[in-house]
Amino acid sequence: MKEYKKLGFSEEETAEIVEALNKLLANLQVHYQKLRNFHWNVEGPNFFELHDQFELEYDQVKIQIDEIAERIRVFGHKPLSTMADYLKVAEIEEAETDLSSQDMVAQIIQDFEFLLSFMMDAVEAASEIDDNATEDQITGYMKRTEQRHWMFSAWAK
Repeated sequence: MKEYKKLGFSEEETAEIVEALNKLLANLQVHYQKLRNFHWNVEGPNFFELHDQFELEYDQVKIQIDEIAERIRVFGHKPLSTMADYLKVAEIEEAETDLSSQDMVAQIIQDFEFLLSFMMDAVEAASEIDDNATEDQITGYMKRTEQRHWMFSAWAK
């Protein structure tokens, strides 16, 4: 039987996980702000539908952001916490306010693809030290992100 470590991971063991989680956190923060931007600025015949969908999405992302930051704290580290830090680390870019609804959705779909890659990195780092809790947490986010990717992609056709 494998022994439970009770968060007995060393600083060295968790360094890769914390780095991956901070990268995911930074990208989620930029994605979150983009969703708020789109929620506020969407116009046109799809306004009501997309206004609601962007809000639904940013509400979920807000929860993920908090849970990831708290997971980093569990490891005894401090999460990235400033917009300046997020923008330095994030690969997802901020969006303009005057995009068409189709362009907004295209950016969200692209963000999902970036986020899924960063989630995979975090899962792989957690797997290397048998950190099942982080794997489970991020895998749950992946499942939802894949579903939302499909839904937004179906809308964009």
